[in-house]
Amino acid sequence: MFSRSSGILLHISSLPGKYGIGSLGKEAFKFADFLSNAGQSLWQILPLCPTGSGNCPYQGLSAFAGNHIFIDVDILVSDGFLKQRDLEGFHFTDKMEYSQIIIHKTHLFKKAYSNFIFNKFSERDEYNEFCFSNASWLNDYALFMALLEQYNGQPWHKWERALKFREKKALIKTTKKLEQEIGFHKFLQFIFFRQWFSLKKYVNEKGIKIIGDNPIYLSYESCDVWANPELFFLDENLNPLKVSGVPPDFFNSDGQMWGHPLYNWKVHKKTNFSWWIDNMKATLDIVDILRIDHFIGFINYWAIPYGEKTAKNGKWEKAPGNDLFKCLKKALGNIPLIAEDLGNKTEKVDKLMKSMNFPGMALLQEGITGGSGHPFAPHNFDSVNHVIYTSTHDSNTVKGWFSQLNRSDKKQVMKYLGCDENNVVKDMIKQAWSSVAIFSIAQMQDILELGSDARMNIPGTITNNWQWRLKANYLHKSNIDWLSEITKQYNR
Repeated sequence: MFSRSSGILLHISSLPGKYGIGSLGKEAFKFADFLSNAGQSLWQILPLCPTGSGNCPYQGLSAFAGNHIFIDVDILVSDGFLKQRDLEGFHFTDKMEYSQIIIHKTHLFKKAYSNFIFNKFSERDEYNEFCFSNASWLNDYALFMALLEQYNGQPWHKWERALKFREKKALIKTTKKLEQEIGFHKFLQFIFFRQWFSLKKYVNEKGIKIIGDNPIYLSYESCDVWANPELFFLDENLNPLKVSGVPPDFFNSDGQMWGHPLYNWKVHKKTNFSWWIDNMKATLDIVDILRIDHFIGFINYWAIPYGEKTAKNGKWEKAPGNDLFKCLKKALGNIPLIAEDLGNKTEKVDKLMKSMNFPGMALLQEGITGGSGHPFAPHNFDSVNHVIYTSTHDSNTVKGWFSQLNRSDKKQVMKYLGCDENNVVKDMIKQAWSSVAIFSIAQMQDILELGSDARMNIPGTITNNWQWRLKANYLHKSNIDWLSEITKQYNR
């Protein structure tokens, strides 16, 4: 299904630009040029979903919608939805101050929507077609977002009972009352996907495939849980009965409490996994390859009683992953999927991945320091069906990781790579590129040899994450030439 390739992990939010956060505008197109000039054929991103509190893309508000904060306002000007003067007077900093970005961009988006309603008649047919084609999720999502605004950001489970429980009369009445606000959120999705597909077309024409990302779980505060409560383990008051996490281990004696409501798999099976088919199809319509986070959870998952303070008192429960992926394959054919299988992988997980020909992940940092028998060490790969990473959004950068090792581990790393301290980062990338893995991926932070201050996320923490941004000087010729050279050298 896949051919030997390499690429870069960089989320849309991390792109440079003058509006406080990365967007789908010219800097995204420039990054595609960078990838092409450097000989790369993969661009991996994080989930594109709209985010809630904490701005975490793995706690999205929708499994289907796009994050409208990535809409490029300069394109809105060039497409006639805004005037250049509309952009005057807004101040954005290089640091991602999400609250200010949302306020400023929402003001511009509402002005664009007003112009669309009263002036942009030529796009009306395209907009109507978009709304019709995506009605299965868009109607609920747009109403959900309009209500979220009406309730000043209060999550759906704190709304008035009639709306919380989606009583038909209340939904009809509210839909009529909030018609303009609902139209605004449909417009945002129309513009997001219009800009996204323009970018994707350009990227694909450069010979580059986009690797998207789907979290296995959804936020309790998401539209999907509100619109489809029967698909989740909720009680009669729509509170979660069980939530997600992972058990205690060597690194964390309390385990990890993620807090997502867990799927009611019996209900999913009765529908022949129709929600999953719709979700997977929608995602694969906008990306070329899909990474699924916490793939292990499709076989067995750690179920924690709602209300627990830690993950200690959870228990393992079974999920129907084999049945699910049989249905997905029947409906969608062969799925171009990467399984994030890091953690307590079992034989059943491995069997499912092999039956579907899904490559798993390997983190080179762990492989090199984990001993000669570690499965992530490149010399232990038993097949090409791996995707090897120098680092991920959840790990330290290579430079930051190496700087925090003890002296003994540093010597082991340098001995394995055959280099000195000054060349560890580049030689780690070369090691990944030279491996038998089908894909080799480096974070952009590693290409630039950045330290711990460039981390994207520190798991278990809720502040100062998802904020790293790329500086405009990354286009330096030396970066392009070096990356292009090793890519050719190792036949990627």
